[in-house]
Amino acid sequence: MTTSHAAPTGRGLGLWMATALVVGNMIGSGVFLLPAALAPYGGISLVGWVVTTTGALLLALVFARLSRLVPRVGGPYAYTRIGFGDFAAFLVAWGYWISIWVANAAIAVAFVGYLSVFWPALRSSPMLAVLVALSAIWLLTWVNASGVRRAGSVQLVTTIVKLVPLVAVGTLGFLYFNPDHLRPFNPSGVGAFPAVSATVALTLWAFLGLESATIPAGDVERPARTIPRATLLGTLIAAVVYILSTTAVLGVIRPAGLADSTAPFADAAALMWGGWAGYAVAMGAAVSCFGALNGWILLQGQIPLAAALDGLFPKSFGRLSRRGTPVFGLVVSSVLITVLMFMNYTKGLVEQFTFIILLATLTTLVPYVFCSMTYLLMVLRDPAKAAGRSVGASIAVALIAFAFSMWAIAGSGRDTVFWGFLLLFAGTPVYVWITWRRGGAAAPGNGA
Repeated sequence: MTTSHAAPTGRGLGLWMATALVVGNMIGSGVFLLPAALAPYGGISLVGWVVTTTGALLLALVFARLSRLVPRVGGPYAYTRIGFGDFAAFLVAWGYWISIWVANAAIAVAFVGYLSVFWPALRSSPMLAVLVALSAIWLLTWVNASGVRRAGSVQLVTTIVKLVPLVAVGTLGFLYFNPDHLRPFNPSGVGAFPAVSATVALTLWAFLGLESATIPAGDVERPARTIPRATLLGTLIAAVVYILSTTAVLGVIRPAGLADSTAPFADAAALMWGGWAGYAVAMGAAVSCFGALNGWILLQGQIPLAAALDGLFPKSFGRLSRRGTPVFGLVVSSVLITVLMFMNYTKGLVEQFTFIILLATLTTLVPYVFCSMTYLLMVLRDPAKAAGRSVGASIAVALIAFAFSMWAIAGSGRDTVFWGFLLLFAGTPVYVWITWRRGGAAAPGNGA
Protein backbone atom coordinates (compact mmCIF):
# COMPACT_ATOMS: atom_id res chain seq x y z
CA MET A 1 0.00 0.00 0.00
CA THR A 2 1.24 3.45 -0.80
CA THR A 3 0.89 6.15 1.75
CA SER A 4 -1.78 8.81 1.44
CA HIS A 5 -0.99 11.71 -0.81
CA ALA A 6 -0.79 15.32 0.09
CA ALA A 7 -3.08 17.44 -2.00
CA PRO A 8 -1.27 19.52 -4.62
CA THR A 9 -2.95 22.76 -3.57
CA GLY A 10 -1.71 26.16 -2.56
CA ARG A 11 -1.17 26.96 1.10
CA GLY A 12 -3.89 28.97 2.73
CA LEU A 13 -4.68 28.20 6.38
CA GLY A 14 -2.38 29.63 9.04
CA LEU A 15 -2.53 28.90 12.76
CA TRP A 16 -5.51 31.11 13.56
CA MET A 17 -7.57 30.03 10.57
CA ALA A 18 -6.86 26.36 11.34
CA THR A 19 -7.74 26.95 15.00
CA ALA A 20 -10.94 28.70 13.90
CA LEU A 21 -11.78 25.64 11.80
CA VAL A 22 -11.47 23.42 14.89
CA VAL A 23 -13.38 25.77 17.21
CA GLY A 24 -15.98 26.65 14.59
CA ASN A 25 -16.72 23.03 13.71
CA MET A 26 -17.06 22.01 17.37
CA ILE A 27 -19.14 24.99 18.47
CA GLY A 28 -22.21 24.68 16.28
CA SER A 29 -25.88 24.61 17.27
CA GLY A 30 -25.69 21.95 19.97
CA VAL A 31 -23.95 23.94 22.70
CA PHE A 32 -26.79 26.48 22.73
CA LEU A 33 -29.20 23.71 23.79
CA LEU A 34 -26.93 21.69 26.08
CA PRO A 35 -27.75 23.47 29.38
CA ALA A 36 -31.40 22.41 29.01
CA ALA A 37 -30.40 18.82 28.28
CA LEU A 38 -28.10 18.81 31.32
CA ALA A 39 -30.65 20.43 33.67
CA PRO A 40 -32.03 17.12 35.06
CA TYR A 41 -28.52 16.24 36.28
CA GLY A 42 -27.80 19.54 38.03
CA GLY A 43 -24.33 20.23 39.39
CA ILE A 44 -23.00 16.73 38.73
CA SER A 45 -23.14 17.55 35.01
CA LEU A 46 -20.05 19.68 35.62
CA VAL A 47 -18.20 16.49 36.55
CA GLY A 48 -19.32 15.07 33.19
CA TRP A 49 -17.90 18.13 31.44
CA VAL A 50 -14.53 17.63 33.15
CA VAL A 51 -14.43 13.92 32.20
CA THR A 52 -15.42 14.66 28.60
CA THR A 53 -12.90 17.48 28.35
CA THR A 54 -10.14 15.17 29.59
CA GLY A 55 -11.07 12.53 27.02
CA ALA A 56 -11.33 15.12 24.24
CA LEU A 57 -7.91 16.58 25.07
CA LEU A 58 -6.37 13.09 24.97
CA LEU A 59 -7.96 12.51 21.57
CA ALA A 60 -6.70 15.92 20.45
CA LEU A 61 -3.23 14.92 21.63
CA VAL A 62 -3.43 11.72 19.57
CA PHE A 63 -4.43 13.71 16.46
CA ALA A 64 -1.77 16.33 17.15
CA ARG A 65 0.97 13.71 17.29
CA LEU A 66 -0.34 11.83 14.26
CA SER A 67 -0.47 15.08 12.27
CA ARG A 68 3.24 15.60 12.96
CA LEU A 69 4.06 12.07 11.86
CA VAL A 70 1.63 12.00 8.92
CA PRO A 71 0.87 15.55 7.67
CA ARG A 72 -1.38 14.37 4.84
CA VAL A 73 -4.80 15.26 3.45
CA GLY A 74 -7.66 13.30 4.98
CA GLY A 75 -6.68 13.30 8.65
CA PRO A 76 -8.45 10.30 10.27
CA TYR A 77 -8.74 8.57 6.89
CA ALA A 78 -5.01 8.95 6.12
CA TYR A 79 -3.98 7.76 9.60
CA THR A 80 -6.29 4.74 9.49
CA ARG A 81 -4.92 3.73 6.09
CA ILE A 82 -1.37 3.68 7.44
CA GLY A 83 -2.34 1.67 10.50
CA PHE A 84 -4.93 -0.78 9.15
CA GLY A 85 -4.83 -0.73 5.36
CA ASP A 86 -7.19 0.19 2.56
CA PHE A 87 -10.43 -1.45 3.65
CA ALA A 88 -10.48 0.06 7.14
CA ALA A 89 -9.52 3.43 5.63
CA PHE A 90 -12.34 3.16 3.10
CA LEU A 91 -14.86 2.45 5.87
CA VAL A 92 -13.64 5.51 7.77
CA ALA A 93 -13.80 7.72 4.66
CA TRP A 94 -17.20 6.37 3.65
CA GLY A 95 -18.80 6.75 7.06
CA TYR A 96 -17.15 10.09 7.81
CA TRP A 97 -18.19 11.57 4.47
CA ILE A 98 -21.81 10.47 4.97
CA SER A 99 -21.81 11.85 8.50
CA ILE A 100 -20.57 15.25 7.27
CA TRP A 101 -23.15 15.94 4.60
CA VAL A 102 -26.01 14.53 6.67
CA ALA A 103 -24.96 16.63 9.65
CA ASN A 104 -24.72 19.66 7.39
CA ALA A 105 -28.40 19.26 6.60
CA ALA A 106 -29.14 19.30 10.32
CA ILE A 107 -26.97 22.38 10.92
CA ALA A 108 -28.78 24.19 8.11
CA VAL A 109 -32.12 23.35 9.72
CA ALA A 110 -30.87 24.71 13.06
CA PHE A 111 -29.63 27.85 11.30
CA VAL A 112 -33.09 28.49 9.92
CA GLY A 113 -34.60 27.76 13.33
CA TYR A 114 -32.58 30.56 14.96
CA LEU A 115 -33.34 32.93 12.07
CA SER A 116 -37.05 32.35 12.65
CA VAL A 117 -36.75 34.46 15.82
CA PHE A 118 -36.28 37.45 13.50
CA TRP A 119 -38.26 36.14 10.52
CA PRO A 120 -41.39 34.39 11.89
CA ALA A 121 -42.57 33.37 8.40
CA LEU A 122 -39.87 30.68 8.45
CA ARG A 123 -41.91 28.84 11.12
CA SER A 124 -45.14 28.80 9.14
CA SER A 125 -43.76 28.19 5.64
CA PRO A 126 -41.74 24.96 5.31
CA MET A 127 -40.90 25.68 1.68
CA LEU A 128 -39.54 29.15 2.52
CA ALA A 129 -37.51 27.62 5.34
CA VAL A 130 -35.94 24.98 3.11
CA LEU A 131 -35.12 27.55 0.43
CA VAL A 132 -33.36 29.76 2.97
CA ALA A 133 -31.43 26.78 4.35
CA LEU A 134 -30.40 25.68 0.87
CA SER A 135 -29.37 29.23 0.01
CA ALA A 136 -26.93 29.13 2.94
CA ILE A 137 -25.62 25.72 1.87
CA TRP A 138 -25.01 26.71 -1.75
CA LEU A 139 -23.57 30.09 -0.82
CA LEU A 140 -21.00 28.38 1.39
CA THR A 141 -20.39 25.70 -1.23
CA TRP A 142 -19.45 28.51 -3.62
CA VAL A 143 -17.23 30.11 -0.95
CA ASN A 144 -15.36 26.85 -0.42
CA ALA A 145 -15.11 26.16 -4.15
CA SER A 146 -13.55 29.62 -4.57
CA GLY A 147 -10.57 28.68 -2.43
CA VAL A 148 -9.65 27.35 0.96
CA ARG A 149 -8.28 30.68 2.13
CA ARG A 150 -11.58 32.45 1.44
CA ALA A 151 -13.39 29.72 3.37
CA GLY A 152 -10.85 30.11 6.16
CA SER A 153 -11.49 33.85 6.33
CA VAL A 154 -15.25 33.25 6.68
CA GLN A 155 -14.54 30.68 9.37
CA LEU A 156 -12.30 33.04 11.34
CA VAL A 157 -14.85 35.87 11.32
CA THR A 158 -17.85 33.68 12.21
CA THR A 159 -15.91 31.93 14.98
CA ILE A 160 -15.06 35.27 16.61
CA VAL A 161 -18.69 36.42 16.33
CA LYS A 162 -20.14 33.17 17.70
CA LEU A 163 -17.81 33.25 20.72
CA VAL A 164 -19.03 36.69 21.82
CA PRO A 165 -22.40 35.63 23.35
CA LEU A 166 -20.92 32.47 24.86
CA VAL A 167 -18.00 34.32 26.44
CA ALA A 168 -20.32 37.10 27.64
CA VAL A 169 -22.63 34.64 29.39
CA GLY A 170 -19.70 32.55 30.64
CA THR A 171 -18.01 35.52 32.32
CA LEU A 172 -20.52 38.24 33.19
CA GLY A 173 -23.10 35.57 33.95
CA PHE A 174 -21.31 34.74 37.18
CA LEU A 175 -22.35 38.16 38.52
CA TYR A 176 -25.91 36.77 38.55
CA PHE A 177 -24.95 33.27 39.66
CA ASN A 178 -27.15 31.59 42.31
CA PRO A 179 -25.42 28.54 43.85
CA ASP A 180 -28.78 27.28 45.17
CA HIS A 181 -29.62 26.32 41.59
CA LEU A 182 -26.95 23.59 41.82
CA ARG A 183 -28.53 22.00 44.89
CA PRO A 184 -29.00 19.11 45.22
CA PHE A 185 -25.75 18.28 43.45
CA ASN A 186 -27.27 15.21 41.78
CA PRO A 187 -31.06 15.59 41.39
CA SER A 188 -31.28 12.91 38.67
CA GLY A 189 -32.44 10.13 40.99
CA VAL A 190 -29.68 7.76 39.84
CA GLY A 191 -26.24 7.05 41.28
CA ALA A 192 -23.25 9.28 40.70
CA PHE A 193 -21.56 7.02 38.12
CA PRO A 194 -24.66 6.53 35.91
CA ALA A 195 -25.36 10.26 36.13
CA VAL A 196 -21.81 11.18 35.08
CA SER A 197 -21.93 8.60 32.28
CA ALA A 198 -25.17 10.12 30.99
CA THR A 199 -23.74 13.65 31.02
CA VAL A 200 -20.57 12.45 29.28
CA ALA A 201 -22.74 10.97 26.51
CA LEU A 202 -24.50 14.33 26.12
CA THR A 203 -21.46 16.59 26.31
CA LEU A 204 -19.28 14.50 24.01
CA TRP A 205 -21.27 15.61 20.97
CA ALA A 206 -20.03 19.14 21.62
CA PHE A 207 -16.43 18.02 20.98
CA LEU A 208 -17.00 16.21 17.69
CA GLY A 209 -14.88 17.95 15.08
CA LEU A 210 -11.71 18.29 17.15
CA GLU A 211 -9.87 16.56 14.32
CA SER A 212 -10.98 19.14 11.71
CA ALA A 213 -7.59 20.79 11.17
CA THR A 214 -5.99 17.45 10.23
CA ILE A 215 -8.22 16.91 7.19
CA PRO A 216 -7.26 19.75 4.77
CA ALA A 217 -3.54 19.23 5.50
CA GLY A 218 -2.57 20.09 1.93
CA ASP A 219 -3.97 23.59 2.39
CA VAL A 220 -2.39 24.32 5.78
CA GLU A 221 0.77 26.39 6.09
CA ARG A 222 3.58 24.31 7.66
CA PRO A 223 1.15 21.47 8.50
CA ALA A 224 3.52 19.48 10.74
CA ARG A 225 3.73 22.54 13.01
CA THR A 226 0.40 24.30 12.54
CA ILE A 227 -2.04 21.36 12.72
CA PRO A 228 -0.93 20.01 16.13
CA ARG A 229 -1.06 23.48 17.65
CA ALA A 230 -4.44 24.30 16.10
CA THR A 231 -5.91 20.98 17.22
CA LEU A 232 -4.85 21.32 20.86
CA LEU A 233 -5.51 25.07 21.05
CA GLY A 234 -8.93 24.78 19.41
CA THR A 235 -10.02 21.93 21.68
CA LEU A 236 -8.84 23.80 24.78
CA ILE A 237 -10.61 27.04 23.76
CA ALA A 238 -13.86 25.19 23.12
CA ALA A 239 -13.60 23.31 26.43
CA VAL A 240 -13.11 26.49 28.47
CA VAL A 241 -16.01 28.22 26.68
CA TYR A 242 -18.28 25.19 27.14
CA ILE A 243 -17.64 24.74 30.86
CA LEU A 244 -17.82 28.42 31.81
CA SER A 245 -20.90 29.22 29.75
CA THR A 246 -22.98 26.18 30.70
CA THR A 247 -22.05 26.59 34.38
CA ALA A 248 -23.21 30.21 34.26
CA VAL A 249 -26.53 29.23 32.66
CA LEU A 250 -27.08 26.53 35.30
CA GLY A 251 -26.58 29.17 37.98
CA VAL A 252 -28.75 31.88 36.39
CA ILE A 253 -31.90 29.94 35.42
CA ARG A 254 -33.87 27.94 37.98
CA PRO A 255 -33.63 24.16 37.32
CA ALA A 256 -37.35 23.76 36.59
CA GLY A 257 -37.32 26.59 34.07
CA LEU A 258 -34.06 25.46 32.50
CA ALA A 259 -35.33 21.96 31.80
CA ASP A 260 -38.22 23.40 29.74
CA SER A 261 -36.16 26.02 27.91
CA THR A 262 -35.78 25.77 24.15
CA ALA A 263 -33.17 28.55 24.06
CA PRO A 264 -31.34 28.48 27.41
CA PHE A 265 -28.58 30.94 26.51
CA ALA A 266 -31.07 33.45 25.13
CA ASP A 267 -33.28 33.00 28.21
CA ALA A 268 -30.32 33.49 30.55
CA ALA A 269 -29.25 36.64 28.68
CA ALA A 270 -32.81 38.00 28.81
CA LEU A 271 -32.98 37.39 32.57
CA MET A 272 -29.67 39.19 33.14
CA TRP A 273 -29.85 42.11 30.71
CA GLY A 274 -33.34 42.26 29.23
CA GLY A 275 -35.12 41.15 26.07
CA TRP A 276 -32.64 42.78 23.69
CA ALA A 277 -29.92 40.44 25.01
CA GLY A 278 -32.04 37.41 24.18
CA TYR A 279 -32.27 38.56 20.57
CA ALA A 280 -28.53 39.22 20.49
CA VAL A 281 -27.78 35.68 21.67
CA ALA A 282 -30.25 34.25 19.13
CA MET A 283 -28.31 36.10 16.42
CA GLY A 284 -25.06 34.70 17.85
CA ALA A 285 -26.55 31.21 17.64
CA ALA A 286 -27.50 31.76 14.00
CA VAL A 287 -23.95 32.92 13.23
CA SER A 288 -22.65 29.89 15.11
CA CYS A 289 -24.64 27.57 12.87
CA PHE A 290 -23.53 29.47 9.75
CA GLY A 291 -19.88 29.20 10.77
CA ALA A 292 -20.15 25.50 11.61
CA LEU A 293 -21.85 24.90 8.26
CA ASN A 294 -18.98 26.66 6.46
CA GLY A 295 -16.34 24.54 8.22
CA TRP A 296 -18.08 21.23 7.63
CA ILE A 297 -18.76 22.05 3.97
CA LEU A 298 -15.01 22.57 3.58
CA LEU A 299 -14.43 19.06 4.96
CA GLN A 300 -17.15 17.40 2.85
CA GLY A 301 -14.89 17.88 -0.16
CA GLN A 302 -11.58 17.04 1.54
CA ILE A 303 -12.38 13.52 2.81
CA PRO A 304 -13.44 12.06 -0.59
CA LEU A 305 -10.53 13.98 -2.17
CA ALA A 306 -8.01 12.15 0.01
CA ALA A 307 -9.65 8.77 -0.66
CA ALA A 308 -9.85 9.43 -4.40
CA LEU A 309 -6.14 10.32 -4.55
CA ASP A 310 -5.44 6.87 -3.11
CA GLY A 311 -7.81 5.14 -5.54
CA LEU A 312 -10.41 4.30 -2.88
CA PHE A 313 -13.10 6.71 -4.12
CA PRO A 314 -14.15 7.46 -7.72
CA LYS A 315 -11.51 9.51 -9.56
CA SER A 316 -13.88 12.46 -10.06
CA PHE A 317 -13.64 13.27 -6.35
CA GLY A 318 -9.88 13.74 -6.75
CA ARG A 319 -10.04 16.40 -9.46
CA LEU A 320 -9.04 19.90 -8.42
CA SER A 321 -10.15 23.20 -9.88
CA ARG A 322 -7.76 25.93 -10.98
CA ARG A 323 -8.05 27.29 -7.44
CA GLY A 324 -6.97 23.93 -6.03
CA THR A 325 -10.37 22.98 -4.57
CA PRO A 326 -12.25 19.66 -4.92
CA VAL A 327 -15.30 21.21 -6.60
CA PHE A 328 -16.83 17.88 -7.67
CA GLY A 329 -16.86 16.53 -4.11
CA LEU A 330 -18.24 19.79 -2.75
CA VAL A 331 -21.05 19.93 -5.31
CA VAL A 332 -22.03 16.25 -5.08
CA SER A 333 -22.19 16.47 -1.30
CA SER A 334 -24.34 19.61 -1.43
CA VAL A 335 -26.65 17.97 -3.96
CA LEU A 336 -27.13 15.09 -1.51
CA ILE A 337 -27.84 17.61 1.27
CA THR A 338 -30.43 19.26 -0.98
CA VAL A 339 -32.19 15.95 -1.63
CA LEU A 340 -32.17 15.05 2.05
CA MET A 341 -33.61 18.42 3.08
CA PHE A 342 -36.41 18.26 0.52
CA MET A 343 -37.25 14.77 1.79
CA ASN A 344 -37.37 16.09 5.35
CA TYR A 345 -39.48 19.16 4.64
CA THR A 346 -41.89 17.75 2.05
CA LYS A 347 -42.58 14.41 3.74
CA GLY A 348 -42.29 15.39 7.38
CA LEU A 349 -39.66 12.77 8.17
CA VAL A 350 -38.57 14.56 11.33
CA GLU A 351 -38.08 11.49 13.53
CA GLN A 352 -36.38 9.55 10.76
CA PHE A 353 -34.16 12.56 10.01
CA THR A 354 -33.15 12.84 13.66
CA PHE A 355 -32.31 9.13 13.76
CA ILE A 356 -30.15 9.47 10.64
CA ILE A 357 -28.26 12.32 12.34
CA LEU A 358 -27.62 10.10 15.36
CA LEU A 359 -26.29 7.35 13.09
CA ALA A 360 -24.09 9.84 11.27
CA THR A 361 -22.68 11.08 14.57
CA LEU A 362 -21.71 7.53 15.50
CA THR A 363 -19.62 7.25 12.34
CA THR A 364 -17.48 10.17 13.51
CA LEU A 365 -16.55 8.20 16.62
CA VAL A 366 -15.30 5.16 14.70
CA PRO A 367 -12.29 7.08 13.27
CA TYR A 368 -11.31 8.01 16.84
CA VAL A 369 -11.00 4.31 17.68
CA PHE A 370 -8.91 3.57 14.58
CA CYS A 371 -6.67 6.62 15.01
CA SER A 372 -5.95 5.88 18.68
CA MET A 373 -4.84 2.38 17.74
CA THR A 374 -2.87 3.63 14.73
CA TYR A 375 -0.84 5.88 17.02
CA LEU A 376 -0.29 2.97 19.42
CA LEU A 377 0.79 0.74 16.56
CA MET A 378 3.22 3.33 15.21
CA VAL A 379 4.85 3.84 18.62
CA LEU A 380 5.13 0.07 19.22
CA ARG A 381 6.67 -0.49 15.80
CA ASP A 382 9.11 2.40 16.14
CA PRO A 383 9.53 3.89 19.65
CA ALA A 384 11.36 6.85 18.05
CA LYS A 385 7.95 8.02 16.84
CA ALA A 386 7.09 8.94 20.40
CA ALA A 387 8.96 12.09 19.31
CA GLY A 388 11.17 12.45 22.36
CA ARG A 389 8.34 11.68 24.77
CA SER A 390 8.16 8.73 27.11
CA VAL A 391 7.12 5.63 25.18
CA GLY A 392 5.09 4.49 28.18
CA ALA A 393 3.25 7.82 28.34
CA SER A 394 2.57 7.69 24.60
CA ILE A 395 1.13 4.19 24.93
CA ALA A 396 -1.00 5.32 27.87
CA VAL A 397 -2.38 8.27 25.88
CA ALA A 398 -3.34 5.99 22.99
CA LEU A 399 -4.99 3.38 25.24
CA ILE A 400 -6.97 5.90 27.29
CA ALA A 401 -8.12 7.71 24.14
CA PHE A 402 -9.20 4.33 22.71
CA ALA A 403 -11.09 3.39 25.89
CA PHE A 404 -12.82 6.76 26.00
CA SER A 405 -13.90 6.41 22.35
CA MET A 406 -15.28 2.92 22.99
CA TRP A 407 -17.15 4.21 26.04
CA ALA A 408 -18.66 6.97 23.91
CA ILE A 409 -19.74 4.50 21.22
CA ALA A 410 -21.36 2.28 23.85
CA GLY A 411 -23.13 5.32 25.25
CA SER A 412 -24.78 5.92 21.88
CA GLY A 413 -27.22 3.11 22.63
CA ARG A 414 -27.77 -0.37 21.23
CA ASP A 415 -30.01 0.61 18.34
CA THR A 416 -27.69 3.36 17.19
CA VAL A 417 -24.63 1.10 17.31
CA PHE A 418 -26.51 -1.68 15.48
CA TRP A 419 -27.81 0.50 12.66
CA GLY A 420 -24.69 2.61 12.57
CA PHE A 421 -22.44 -0.33 11.79
CA LEU A 422 -24.90 -1.56 9.17
CA LEU A 423 -24.58 1.90 7.57
CA LEU A 424 -20.79 1.62 7.62
CA PHE A 425 -20.65 -1.82 6.04
CA ALA A 426 -23.29 -0.91 3.45
CA GLY A 427 -20.40 0.77 1.66
CA THR A 428 -18.60 -2.55 1.14
CA PRO A 429 -20.04 -3.09 -2.38
CA VAL A 430 -18.68 0.34 -3.33
CA TYR A 431 -15.22 -0.72 -2.12
CA VAL A 432 -15.47 -3.97 -4.12
CA TRP A 433 -16.47 -2.07 -7.25
CA ILE A 434 -13.64 0.46 -6.92
CA THR A 435 -11.09 -2.28 -6.20
CA TRP A 436 -12.30 -4.28 -9.19
CA ARG A 437 -12.03 -1.19 -11.43
CA ARG A 438 -8.44 -0.73 -10.22
CA GLY A 439 -7.65 -4.24 -11.37
CA GLY A 440 -7.31 -6.20 -8.14
CA ALA A 441 -7.45 -6.16 -4.40
CA ALA A 442 -5.39 -3.57 -2.59
CA ALA A 443 -2.46 -4.71 -0.56
CA PRO A 444 -2.67 -4.43 3.19
CA GLY A 445 -1.02 -1.46 4.89
CA ASN A 446 2.66 -1.63 5.63
CA GLY A 447 2.67 1.00 8.37
CA ALA A 448 4.77 4.08 8.39
